[in-house]
Amino acid sequence: MVKSKGISHFRAVFWITCVAVFVRTCYGDLSYSVSEEIKEGTVFGNIAKDLGLGVKALSDRKARIDMESDDKRFCDLRGGELVITERIDREELCGSKPSCMLNYEFVLENPLELHRIALQIEDINDNSPRFPKSEIKLEIRESADKGARFPLDEAHDSDVGRNGIQAYSLEKNDYFILSVHSNSDGGKYCELVLDTELDREQQEELSLLLTASDGGSPQRSGTTVIRVIVLDANDNLPVFSQPIYKVSLPENSPVGSVVLTVTATDADEGANGEVTYDFSRISDKAARLFSIDEVTGEIRVIGSIDYEEKYEYELRVQAKDGAGLASQAKVNIDITDVNDNAPVIHIKSLNVPIPENVAPGTEIGIINVQDKDTGGNKQIRCSVRQNVPFKLNPSIKNYYTLVTTAYLDRELVGDYNVTITATDEGSPPLSSSKTIHLSVSDVNDNAPVFEHQSYSTYVTENNKPGSSVCSVTARDPDWRQNGTVFYSLLPSEVNGVPVSSYVSINGDTGVIHAVRAFDYEQFRSFKVQVVARDNGSPPLSSNVTVSVFITDENDNSPQILYPTPEGNSFMTEMVPKAALSGSLVSKVIAVDADSGQNAWLSYQIVKSTDPGLFTIGLHSGEIRAQRDISESDSMKQNLVISVKDNGQPSLSTTCAVYLLISDNLAEVPELKDMSYEESNSKLTSYLIIALVSVSTFFLTFIILIVAIRICHRRKPRLLFDGAVAIPSAYLPPNYADVDGTGTLRSVYNYDAYMTTGSRTSDFKFVTSYNDNTLPSGTTLKRSPGDNSDCLNFTSLDFPENGSKYSTLQVKLGSMG
Repeated sequence: MVKSKGISHFRAVFWITCVAVFVRTCYGDLSYSVSEEIKEGTVFGNIAKDLGLGVKALSDRKARIDMESDDKRFCDLRGGELVITERIDREELCGSKPSCMLNYEFVLENPLELHRIALQIEDINDNSPRFPKSEIKLEIRESADKGARFPLDEAHDSDVGRNGIQAYSLEKNDYFILSVHSNSDGGKYCELVLDTELDREQQEELSLLLTASDGGSPQRSGTTVIRVIVLDANDNLPVFSQPIYKVSLPENSPVGSVVLTVTATDADEGANGEVTYDFSRISDKAARLFSIDEVTGEIRVIGSIDYEEKYEYELRVQAKDGAGLASQAKVNIDITDVNDNAPVIHIKSLNVPIPENVAPGTEIGIINVQDKDTGGNKQIRCSVRQNVPFKLNPSIKNYYTLVTTAYLDRELVGDYNVTITATDEGSPPLSSSKTIHLSVSDVNDNAPVFEHQSYSTYVTENNKPGSSVCSVTARDPDWRQNGTVFYSLLPSEVNGVPVSSYVSINGDTGVIHAVRAFDYEQFRSFKVQVVARDNGSPPLSSNVTVSVFITDENDNSPQILYPTPEGNSFMTEMVPKAALSGSLVSKVIAVDADSGQNAWLSYQIVKSTDPGLFTIGLHSGEIRAQRDISESDSMKQNLVISVKDNGQPSLSTTCAVYLLISDNLAEVPELKDMSYEESNSKLTSYLIIALVSVSTFFLTFIILIVAIRICHRRKPRLLFDGAVAIPSAYLPPNYADVDGTGTLRSVYNYDAYMTTGSRTSDFKFVTSYNDNTLPSGTTLKRSPGDNSDCLNFTSLDFPENGSKYSTLQVKLGSMG
């Protein structure tokens, strides 16, 4: 019999568990019904189907189940189905209430949508009826009349409805029957009715088994023993001062506080009139919170009262006299709310990191604020109190959206700690705060910026290929790849050659390297355009100009223009025998392709036929007589001149100058003898031919010399200075200089007599003049295409006597 009863109970629980009733209200809310004690993981509804949404749509819109408080959730959303997550005890949740409802909120985002879900908890018969005491003691006088009634303790069943107490039964006996009655609230209680008068002499004590049964399936029951002690008659019941007591109790009342005092009186005297108090029916939770003094009837607080857990309690108090007669009263305790709960802030959604280019008003998070209190204590104000570009906008119910209020710039502020403060309207108000960290993600909105607007660098010529020229640096405040800078050269040309053939750049470091050695004499500077580009999408870039200046190095030796050191030509300067001390007899002309101090030239006589006769200007190269020429001086004077620059280390070149002390061409053979001394024996035949030629044209030379002397007498003699005629063939093409630049500073004019042989012609010292010493009435004519920067021959006309002779104008420079 017990086995079949258990199987029936299991089937009933299974049927109630599997069946869930779904109802959609006209307001769009959802309602479900489940049985208590249902197994965890049980599916009781498909909300995706009920709302006409797909599972993917629920996931994309971040569907979730929320509650207004932090109590146990009991159910959750899995996929599109509603499932039980925790054990549900209806009696613990709702006590003796006929209806037990759990309210949830179903939240959808993008756009924000809210549905209310009502979960009705159905009762199952999982509690047996239970009497307050295991034994009921009744003292009945034997004089009690047949039909006398004796109230019995009411049994308590935590279940409700049909699963609550439905019937009482009394063990069969000879004296008493049981009378069952219903309360105004639907509960049942019973009375023991005397059916046969008692006879204390026959039996002074009886034990009867009282059974209370519920209407559940399977049925449950509870028992107690009625112990009847036969006494004399007690015909008055205790009477309460009022049948129902109502009291309000603030939550958080301290332990020991008196809730109220119940009072009952009994008209009997002695022991029959002594009343004691006790709870006849009380829930387990209420029993942990309240106690009653059995003598005074004071009900006191013995536990922590919390309005948010339960806001009302119903107690049944029984007053019993000394003879066992009892009466009952109801005590209703209403718990009043106290502002003892601060608002609780929940971050429901947060879209981080935030791109720095989002527009003001962009929604980045959803905040939910809950307060367990009621009334004004539940009203909440929520705000962001810091000076940050964010604010809270009220949304549905207790939801707020966190939005931006201004444009963000990660390069200025990359992270924000936003403190959200929620304050209720209680007295005094309570508040709570929550700080959330918001990071800003980078957008490529900054181009690389060079440290300088332009760069200049100096490189010494003859540098090693691959050596570092300079380094450029650009900064990009963006992050990671958006701030990674790469360098490159902008295509351009230097002297018609791509710049990449001169320099290259390291794309990662910005170091510029020379591709080849530079030559100061070819070009002295050039410019390079460097591009700095980040790695963003799209990439941003900026340019900078790098000016490269090449500095000179002493890598060129002085080059002597006159007298020429090349070939077999033989050049002799003629010095008049009447030359005085300080007279200019010749000049060494030299240039240096370098610049600056590397091109500063100094002249020195390193070897001389007569060391004390001639001296040379240290920086001018002018050879002058150191003393007056005498008859004892040798006609042939040989000088070796050293020309040295001022570089470190210095470079030098030497040349030979041949001087002939003579006043006329009759002594030219001696010049030829001089040539013999300087030449080898192979020139003998040429010397003989020259002597014959001189003899043949001797008369012509005499006439020419006389004519020249006449011309010289007519020119005003300001200074006796020598002149040298320099054929243009001796000048290198790259050493033409302009006035006031380079190493050729002064302008000199020289008269020249030349033979027909250009390579063996002899040059005779006649006189020199410049633009300020030309005699009046003479003109200096330049040949067509003449360039003042180059050496050239001109024709000098003398209108007085109609003679003319060729002159060579040379711009000569000195270092002074």
